[in-house]
Amino acid sequence: MGLDGINKILCINFGGIGDEIFFLPTLISLKKEYPDAKIDLVLEPRSAGIKTLTDIISEIIPVEVKGKHKYLELIKLVFKVYSRNYDMVVSSGGNKLISILLFIMGIRVRCGYDTGILSRKLLTYAKTLNKKQYACAMYHDLVRDVTAYNTSLPEIKINRRDVIANSVLIHPGVSKMSIAKGCIKTIPAKTWAKVIDLLVAEGKKVILTGGPDDKECIDEILQTVRTQNFENLYGTTGSLKELAELISSAEKFLCSDSAPLHIAVALGIKTYAIFGPTDDSVLIPRNDNVIPIKANDNCGLKPCLWTRRQTSCEKLDCLKINPSQIVGIITTK
Repeated sequence: MGLDGINKILCINFGGIGDEIFFLPTLISLKKEYPDAKIDLVLEPRSAGIKTLTDIISEIIPVEVKGKHKYLELIKLVFKVYSRNYDMVVSSGGNKLISILLFIMGIRVRCGYDTGILSRKLLTYAKTLNKKQYACAMYHDLVRDVTAYNTSLPEIKINRRDVIANSVLIHPGVSKMSIAKGCIKTIPAKTWAKVIDLLVAEGKKVILTGGPDDKECIDEILQTVRTQNFENLYGTTGSLKELAELISSAEKFLCSDSAPLHIAVALGIKTYAIFGPTDDSVLIPRNDNVIPIKANDNCGLKPCLWTRRQTSCEKLDCLKINPSQIVGIITTK
């Protein structure tokens, strides 16, 4: 299955940290098939921290594709990689211009999604983009023709901590970018506070954490929570790697649909994730180690975010989840 003469591989995957974690199985399979090859990854600057979670990536090439100069940035990328003599390029994304971009890079083996006749002419391997599957599998489809390996789950390499017995680590937040776009994907801070109270009452060792984007949520939780018998570690993780190390110490992890969820999946931690308008079937693997928690709202449109609408609706019935339901699932499953 492997191809001859593959010594340098360029991979391109734009998106947030979660998207880069989804992309890891693709990189892992490539590294298994071509163990001596150098693998470089083109991504958005905001996701550069992925390199701290793996030893597979040789070099990160940041490209800002969200700004008004995105096409200029892509042209610069072509010039940057043209002289590096890559043997293979693998690019995600369903934009029809991607096949043109890969072709003018002059790389011998080009793997991308089938976006029409032009992509089938310009790409060496044009694969069907199937969004109705776990995102790791969707990305991995790109390399089905160039590797015999099939890595199904992401894996990250960090210095794991000892697991804290009977612990529940809570990361309630989502990125400010999601909120700014009108994508509400988590339960209110007052609900998180009630969950902490109930878990402590159940005898759990509760630990609270979060990133810089979560300050408002954390502040409201601290103002609302009644118990003081939990550990507040907000602000103690200064990097993605430190957050991953903290997550590795948890017996159970409770979070929103956000990047920390995918870190926990990659670490194999028993994880409980709040889902509202997004589709858990494509965002988490189907196994007993990752449990989606959803409202009993009987909404006929759910999941709607991205598939039917680009922002969350005003009702948000799908995020009106009873704290007792959340705690009941954590303590019994």
